[in-house]
Amino acid sequence: MNIKRLETSRLFHRFGFGPRPGEYAQALKDGVQITRTRLTTVPAALTTSTPVALPEITDLGKRPKENTPEVVPFALAMRNQTQQMGLWWLDMMALSDHGLTERMVWFWHGHWATSIQKLNYALPMYKQNQLFRTHALGNFNSMTKAMLNDGALQFWLDGQDNTAKAPNENLGRELMELFVLGVNRYSEDDVKAISRVLTGYQVERSSGLVSINPSRRDTKPVTLLGTTASFTGDSLSDFLVGRDDCATFIAERLWYRFISSTEVMPASFKAKNAFATRDMAATIQVMATDPSMSNEKFAMVKSPVEWFISACRALELTPSALKTPGQLNNHLDKLGQVPFNPPNVGGWPAGEAWLSSATAQYRLAFAEWLIKQSSLSALQQIPRDARVLKSADWLGVPEWSARTQSALRTALDNPAQFALLALCSPEYIVSA
Repeated sequence: MNIKRLETSRLFHRFGFGPRPGEYAQALKDGVQITRTRLTTVPAALTTSTPVALPEITDLGKRPKENTPEVVPFALAMRNQTQQMGLWWLDMMALSDHGLTERMVWFWHGHWATSIQKLNYALPMYKQNQLFRTHALGNFNSMTKAMLNDGALQFWLDGQDNTAKAPNENLGRELMELFVLGVNRYSEDDVKAISRVLTGYQVERSSGLVSINPSRRDTKPVTLLGTTASFTGDSLSDFLVGRDDCATFIAERLWYRFISSTEVMPASFKAKNAFATRDMAATIQVMATDPSMSNEKFAMVKSPVEWFISACRALELTPSALKTPGQLNNHLDKLGQVPFNPPNVGGWPAGEAWLSSATAQYRLAFAEWLIKQSSLSALQQIPRDARVLKSADWLGVPEWSARTQSALRTALDNPAQFALLALCSPEYIVSA
């Protein structure tokens, strides 16, 4: 395989959501180094190819009593806000001029996995998404402090029920296991101790506002991971994020989501040392230069949203303009991944979990639906005789297999069928 094409493809598909028409071909001319720098350097101002209006998300207040006239408009407003929020985010992913920021917001959504299913209200979830945007490529300790004061996460993990008189361990346990330190890097006594530190938080469910009630707090010193102290939320974050286990865990998560979901992270993975300052932008830039990026061994299956957004970018489609939002949500739901709705606090799976005979059929139907709404102008501009090979550049694919080339040749005179075969090919579903 041409390593230059492979590495360039991975830069687009793993540090963004795939190239728009013409971007991959131009990147091949520019070279890997220039492309890597461009795609992993955050610009001073984030822009989108088409303006994306902010959703109108407001505090809807308490749910009206059952069987009152206010119930129906309240339910409609909740559904409308949730739909607006989902489409807005998909638009941001599809139309962004700098894919890395959106990709990192998506990464953090899976890392601090919080679902609207329990909250029901859009506003706390929207605020959490904004928090991810603020800290996506910033300092991880600052992000952790902010997340401890995030109403959606607190409510999702029962933080508002954690009081000195009735400790609830959900948030403390997941903070160590899934968010900061990793599995088997703490004891049950540590869970009890950290839960005491995290007492006193209260959340307004409809707005996501967080406050601390001193009368519900346990302020006595605790022994946590061998250190005895009276922690606050901020000092707890300093303590946990400053540990070596945090550097190992975050490097493992980056490896799992960006490099390989099947191979164990090697000790030589550069991102771990780069994370020494907890600066995510520097860590990501170093990760993008790791030798694994040019090793064919480390292929990754795209998640449904990653595949959908990359297809939108190639087909020049805007998610919110698709007919209709309900159908879009149904397609994503069948493939098993709807933003703001992860299955549990561990987030979505990765790798081959997304490949099955059922999802293959759903993906075909989804792609067909998308293609019908695209002019396919980028594909149709490729001369018929060059269409098979040049279509790899259109989609940012390193190379088509002989089998895929053979299939594509059968559809040279049918652009819609050609696009369907290409978008559902193994080479496009998997980031080589």
